[in-house]
Amino acid sequence: MAPMGIRLSPLGVAVFCLLGLGVIYHLYAGVISSRIAAFTSKRTVNLRDLLALSVEAAVQGGREVKRVREENTLEEKTKGKTKEGASEKLTQGDLNSHRKMYYLIKNTYPYVQVNSEEHDETDNELGVWNRDIPADILKIVEVGREVPADSITIWIDPLDATQEYTENLLKYVTTMVCVAVDGKPVIGVIHKPFTGYTAWALVGHGSNMKPRTTYNMNPPNVIVSRSHAGKVKGFIEEAFGNTTVILPAGGAGYKVLALLDPLDEDIEKADMYIHVTFIKKWDICAGNALLTALGGHMTTLKGEEIDYSGAAGNTGGLLASVKVDHQDLVDKLPAWNSPDKH
Repeated sequence: MAPMGIRLSPLGVAVFCLLGLGVIYHLYAGVISSRIAAFTSKRTVNLRDLLALSVEAAVQGGREVKRVREENTLEEKTKGKTKEGASEKLTQGDLNSHRKMYYLIKNTYPYVQVNSEEHDETDNELGVWNRDIPADILKIVEVGREVPADSITIWIDPLDATQEYTENLLKYVTTMVCVAVDGKPVIGVIHKPFTGYTAWALVGHGSNMKPRTTYNMNPPNVIVSRSHAGKVKGFIEEAFGNTTVILPAGGAGYKVLALLDPLDEDIEKADMYIHVTFIKKWDICAGNALLTALGGHMTTLKGEEIDYSGAAGNTGGLLASVKVDHQDLVDKLPAWNSPDKH
């Protein structure tokens, strides 16, 4: 057992044998752990399946949003202040929708990162996706691309436009799911619970939505947040003139739908969407995916692409458009030093 030319006592032989066993153990453990890591890293998710799941999650959340509003059991609370100083509302509709959406996705793909606007400490909902793929998705997306599970980040907004929800301004209310791969938005779902319509897109494959045939830039109709329409007015007029029509509206999902061929008569028609203050990624990711799939753009006010991995906040403002020269719009915008960056 001893190396050639070396005499060992019985105790030395025993020590030498133990050291050899230790080396073998560590080599074996290293091989096993590397194989486990390789297996985990090869886990993939089909994007067509994930699109269908996202649609189902948004619809199930929307049912809860609608039920709570119709039963008038909102149990409204204030969970804090927005960056603009407005009260940030929380209702039972937000929480019930969150539970349905979050756990449906997590129970189906427990190894995928899911970020939601809401959080609660209740037990896991037991819902699991039935793996049915709607006919309109099958028609447009014939085969789904497989992507690594660890490249996926899902953003869900269980109730967009909560303030308007409490005011019974229900046309603005949506539920949304977005799937980002390596930080780029590839799946967007925006569901309107009170009309039952669901807009969806898978970048590179298609969408059940389409842009309008024409957009007017002389002057444009610009849709903005109701919460700070006054603050953004001067910024927009400096860029596009004081005859620009400013459309205050609630909900980031609604504002993106206003850029597209209308789902229903209560959606206004806008030529671009501008937001100048801090906004969360679950508010904008689904709309970004929809616009990208239709050849449009959603960027910061400086024209930078938004990264949908990492932190939840976007501090660079927002410019969204479709079927127009987006860079030309960016170039017309005046300098904007957002207080959210300081």
